[in-house]
Amino acid sequence: MIDIKLIRENPEHFKQAAANKKFEVDIDRLIELDELIRKTKTNMQELTAEKNRIGKEIPKLDKDQKQNAISKLSEIKESEAGYQEKLKELQPEFDRLMLLVPQPPDEDVPVGEDDSENVELRVEGALPEFDFEPKDHVELGKALGIIDLERGVKLAGTRNYFLKGDGALLHWAVLRFSLDYMINQGYTPMCVPLLMREEAMRGTGYFPGAEEQTYMLERDELSLAGTAEVPLTAYRSGEILSEDELPLKYCAMSSCFRREAGAAGKDTHGLYRIHQFEKVEQVVICKNDEAESRKFHDEILANSEGVMKALGIPYRVVSVCTGDLGKGQAEKYDIESWMPSRNSYGETHSASRFYEFQARRMNLRYKDENKKNVFCHTLNNTVIASPRVLIPLMELNQNSDGTITIPEPLRAYMGGKEKIG
Repeated sequence: MIDIKLIRENPEHFKQAAANKKFEVDIDRLIELDELIRKTKTNMQELTAEKNRIGKEIPKLDKDQKQNAISKLSEIKESEAGYQEKLKELQPEFDRLMLLVPQPPDEDVPVGEDDSENVELRVEGALPEFDFEPKDHVELGKALGIIDLERGVKLAGTRNYFLKGDGALLHWAVLRFSLDYMINQGYTPMCVPLLMREEAMRGTGYFPGAEEQTYMLERDELSLAGTAEVPLTAYRSGEILSEDELPLKYCAMSSCFRREAGAAGKDTHGLYRIHQFEKVEQVVICKNDEAESRKFHDEILANSEGVMKALGIPYRVVSVCTGDLGKGQAEKYDIESWMPSRNSYGETHSASRFYEFQARRMNLRYKDENKKNVFCHTLNNTVIASPRVLIPLMELNQNSDGTITIPEPLRAYMGGKEKIG
């Protein structure tokens, strides 16, 4: 959520930001409602002052004056009731519009329509050269008996799967290695709930807007989180932290659930775009300082790159353009892994900086050195998401005999095994 004072001061800036990020919100109506609400509250304050003044005078008045004063109080109460009714009408619309205003992208974010206009920043790792005809991850998985898509679909519908034997072990090995990596970086591991109340989804910026992508349990008024970002970021919501607690650095390994509504026919092959997966997520909550936010943005990106380099996966880093940014993101970097079967890079990580957008929505503050309550800044990034990362892992490490060489850092998590065959 944005500070309404900033919107009042420069509404055109927020209109342009919404246009660049492809979000629809009526800023003019928001400003109009803000003025009406402030005027109504001012009128109510004036009535309250008048009511208090009359109340203090009544004991000093004679009988006739007292009766007139009591009549005046009655009129004031009627006016107050009218203003209160007006506020009840105005406030919900104001609150709804405030939740729709996106965080303006930083000036260094490239302006673009969609992900095709994201800007490549750098490429890491050499692309493989095979002296045989490589298979894609589905062919490899079926031949080795480690992936079963058909029975996943039979039991749970499209975009579901089973990982079996060494496929399941490789999946867990990637996750456990990544979690251990983050613990060694000083991040606190968390085991998090996945069923979230609406406040947590709204506070982290997923509602309103992502309801169509969210599995909801209407009877229990809960939603399945699409990422551990939600519980990790909302963990201290509604609290006032002490400045010396910051930064808070969390990581979590959790299941994630996404409906992928509207994605029919897009990236549907194999394990790329699925409904349920596991992810190690990292979240940083820091002081309200742009330089500090940028520093931690570089840190969380470096953490994920460290995992990718350890696993030997070639990748590139792109700066995400305005039209591909989420509502709350001021800037985002994607890591895209090289996937031989796609003959291209596929997105596997997103590192996002929010400033106080999320903290303001969930009232997450700290007391600074001047004893003033200040909203925190928040950031998050994928450490690893599996089984999507199994696509490059399997395809890049395949051998001519159909076996898959297990990357060295993962072997300890697979009982010392060096190959899947």
